[in-house]
Amino acid sequence: MTRSARSVMEELEDIVIAYGQSDEFSFVFKRTSTWFKRRASKLMTHVASQFSSSYVFYWKVFFGEQPLLYPPGFDGRVVLYPSNHNLRDYLSWRQADCHINNLYNTVFWTLVQKGGLTTAQAEDRLKGTLAADKNEILFSEFDINYNTEPALHRKGTTLIWEKRDETVIKRKKLPSGEEKDVAATRSRRRVQAHHCDIIGEQFWEEHPDVLEDDNC
Repeated sequence: MTRSARSVMEELEDIVIAYGQSDEFSFVFKRTSTWFKRRASKLMTHVASQFSSSYVFYWKVFFGEQPLLYPPGFDGRVVLYPSNHNLRDYLSWRQADCHINNLYNTVFWTLVQKGGLTTAQAEDRLKGTLAADKNEILFSEFDINYNTEPALHRKGTTLIWEKRDETVIKRKKLPSGEEKDVAATRSRRRVQAHHCDIIGEQFWEEHPDVLEDDNC
């Protein structure tokens, strides 16, 4: 999923940030984007088709010879948010949903796989429980501290553009006529993945250039 999302961002460079969890990804175009003359249908279909084709294209990289059993498809919709505040509220909602779903699934499958319950029994056990109750089940019954579970699953994946220095070897011709390999460092923008909190201020303070100002 993340590799497919990265492919979408590399194809549509006006996407400034993407957030993914479970079977979905959200893509944010910069406020001043003029891609496809800002036609919602064009933006949506291009993102969905690029994501779907990338999912198939990179399948073997992650799953080897395990066959893809049916053609995957992804739908989408376009939403226009009036301000960065509204946009961040949306992204925060998606990450909060990631936490709720992953905590439930972690406890549910732990009860089934380690606790010996059936899926129906596990579902019944968790009815009406709060986050604190689920954390207590994991810790007291299975010695699992949910906060030490992989951040990828607890926080989801945030993709942004960042500059990275890379070293390349170039063949240079010397005055003597000889050729020599010379290392050269250059800075390039690449899509980088983060598994961190995006609800609070720290992420946005560390990456102030992700979102354009509201008055652009």
